[in-house]
Order: sequence, then structure tokens, then C-alpha cells
Amino acid sequence: MSDIDKQSMREAVLVAASARLTCRPNPWVGAVLVAPDGRRFSGFTQPVGRAHAEVEALRVAGDAARGSTLYVTLEPCNHFGRTPPCTDAIIQAGVSRVVVGVEDPDARVAGNGIRRLRDAGVQVEVGVGADLVREQLAPYLHHRRTGRPYVLLKLAMTIDGYIAAKTGSGGRITGDIARDRVHQLRAESDAIVVGAGTVRADDPLLTVRHADGPSPRRIVLGRVPADARVQPCTEWTRSIPELLDQLGNEGVLQLMVEGGAHVAASFHEAGLVDRYVFHISPAIMGGGDAVPAFAGDTASTLADVWRGRLVATQALGDDVEVVIEPAADTPTDRSVHNHEKNTEQP
Repeated sequence: MSDIDKQSMREAVLVAASARLTCRPNPWVGAVLVAPDGRRFSGFTQPVGRAHAEVEALRVAGDAARGSTLYVTLEPCNHFGRTPPCTDAIIQAGVSRVVVGVEDPDARVAGNGIRRLRDAGVQVEVGVGADLVREQLAPYLHHRRTGRPYVLLKLAMTIDGYIAAKTGSGGRITGDIARDRVHQLRAESDAIVVGAGTVRADDPLLTVRHADGPSPRRIVLGRVPADARVQPCTEWTRSIPELLDQLGNEGVLQLMVEGGAHVAASFHEAGLVDRYVFHISPAIMGGGDAVPAFAGDTASTLADVWRGRLVATQALGDDVEVVIEPAADTPTDRSVHNHEKNTEQP
């Protein structure tokens, strides 16, 4: 793996970010083509029914693609959907070498694209920049492996761990920059869920207004008034695992959980959260009777404390975003849903 390979895959990851909000339910893939004379061309996945990243890069490159190296974040498809197989376009263009970030776990691909290229005499290397690609495509990869959406739990809290005053009254704990970040996370999610108690207390819209991108589908656990601002929404009265199964079947890649404390605890205690995003304000509620981030009983001993893995932190004005994931040995119920999802990819 050369430095040029690493640099080119990093570039492909940056290119892929341009498709994050426009190509779902397809994966947001980036491609960079390096011609024999050193010229560079790029492409990213277009909206549903249009070209995938590889084909877009080939289109821009034209005849310069012959003898080139193509860097692509996700394994090229080898099946007919709404578009022809990308592998055919790569072979016909005369690409000599393809460098792939990660294999596609979709049952219709799953190494078949790589084999097709190698059988046609194309040199293929896999795994360059894999960590970057897995981070970027986490919702898609998770959905294809488990059949369920990637669950992102976001909570805003004081520095002493409270999300609301003891009266349960609503209001923002964090500032404008954190608010804008929340709207970005909403735009990146296909659906958003809160509890009926949050709707009654805060009457939220749960739309995207302070960022670019589409608003997610709105889901409430329980029944809410017909005139609630979250309407129209899905009012879910069955179990959370059943909700995840249904959303997975419908092609939802990422579900954002925005509270409140009982909903957060339900997802957390069931081992259903894939990523936690905490926005922590330099504010102190004080006392012990306010609303904690997670409802329910506390751990009996320090040995019983749930511990995750720190992924990232960033300042959001005066607030701090802390991102964590379950540690590798954290038990979840995911194992019973480890199947190949044959959801049609447009």
C-alpha cells in the first residue's frame, strides 16, 4: 500500500461526503480516477436511479480512463438494479487497477464485484483506507449486516448529567452551535424517534431548519395529540426491536434517538445503541431531583458501570460534543439479527 494509494483513498472519502444527503438509500460512495499521465478525476454517487460513483468518475475522465487506477470507497456492484453493474463500466473503460476501501456486505455484491474485475484481468486491491471508509459508511454497512438501522442516540445535558429541570419543563440546555449540529445529525438520519412524554413537554418539530438537508421521518413512541407540532408522524405502540426490524425492512439506514430519559434508557439497556452523541453544557443543575440523562436505577457498584469507547470530541461554542460507542465486549442483542439483508439498492 503506497502513500499515493492512501492519499487517493482519503480524497475519495472526501468526495463521498458530497453525496451523504442526496443519494440515500444508496450508500454515499466516492471514486477518484488517476490517469496514466497523472490527471485526476472524481465522482460520487448521484441521486437514486442515476450513476454510481465509479461510473460518474469514468464519465468525467472519458478516454483518460484507459490504463488508469480507480480508487473507490466501496466495492463496485456487479448486479442490475436501477442502473447496470459498475463492474461492466470499469472493464469496458479499460481501467487497469482498482483500489477498494471495503467490501460491500450487501448479499448481491459481497465480493462478487471484486471477483468479476479480477476475472476480467483487472488488478484489485482491497482494504486501503478501510478504517476511514467504515467510519463514513457505518450506517449503510450496519444495515446490510444486521437488517436494522444504525441507531444514534443524541442527548443534551448539563455537566452534572441532567437533561431537564425537575418540573420536566422544556427548553434548550446547549447553545446555537450545538443546535446547528443537531440539525445536521437530523439531516443525516432517515428517521428520528422521541417519546410521547417529550412531545407533551416540549412540543418539538423534529425537522431540519438550521442545516442543509432533508428532514427525517418522525416517529413517536406512544400516542400524541392530533395538533402536536410533530404531526404528521408515526405513533408506535409496539416494541422497540419490532420498530427496528420494520424500519430496517423499509430501508432506513440511520435512526436518531432524541430522548427523553425513558426512551434513552430503553434503547441503552437493550443494547440497541450503536453510537452515543452527548452535547454537554458548562451548566450545573445542582441537587438530585432533576431529570437525568437516563431514567431508571443507577449501577449498584463501580464494577457494574457501563463503559464505552471514546470516538471523538469537539467544541461547539461553549458546549462540548462527546461521541462514544459500545466497547467491543459490550453485550447487545445484535447477534440474533446477523443476517445478510437483501434490500434492493436502487
